[in-house]
Amino acid sequence: MATERSDTAPVLVVNDLWWMGAIQATLAIFFGITAIFWPGLTLLTLVFLFSAFVLAWGFIEIVNGLLSIRRRNTWWVTSLLGLIGLGVGIYLVRHPGVSFGTFILLIGLTLIARGVLDGVRAFVDGGNTTTRTLSLIIGLFAIIAGILILVQPIAGGVAFVWILGLYALIYGAFTLAIALELHNELESFLKRGLEQTQTTGPSHNRGPRRASART
Repeated sequence: MATERSDTAPVLVVNDLWWMGAIQATLAIFFGITAIFWPGLTLLTLVFLFSAFVLAWGFIEIVNGLLSIRRRNTWWVTSLLGLIGLGVGIYLVRHPGVSFGTFILLIGLTLIARGVLDGVRAFVDGGNTTTRTLSLIIGLFAIIAGILILVQPIAGGVAFVWILGLYALIYGAFTLAIALELHNELESFLKRGLEQTQTTGPSHNRGPRRASART
């Protein structure tokens, strides 16, 4: 019994934060759609949109990391990602008139850092093969998008927005898939626990009845 609890307990204590991933995915998809399909999107508008996105993303990551301190080994990676997001977001809010070159540099480096840390989290964290694979794909896309953004010339503004928007859509879709996978795993875990309780419940009541019958 003790071994079974130690194997399944992490499923309960980690997967119950699946809804945070769902919120991140929703924000990323919204940002991606807005960045790609906003007609006449200006640099200032894009700066405010991206700063709002990374601020929300950073806040959620920090909360997720703090809640996971005693739950998983990579809580510090999640917290670090949150601090990076908050730092970039606060800087952009305080400097909305940032040059396009600086904006590209910030986004490119942020995505590359995100991709590397997502890869570390996928390798170190527990979880099933599906969630690890999706996390690695997300990290790989982040690194590719960051490199493409950094090598884009300043004149290629449209290409830069498309790359950023497409990454946000891909990140949102895969993160939502991970969140739903964690939610399904959590539901399955709770269902198995309920079935075990219902199965073992009557057996505990048979002993006293037999004892009373003998007396």
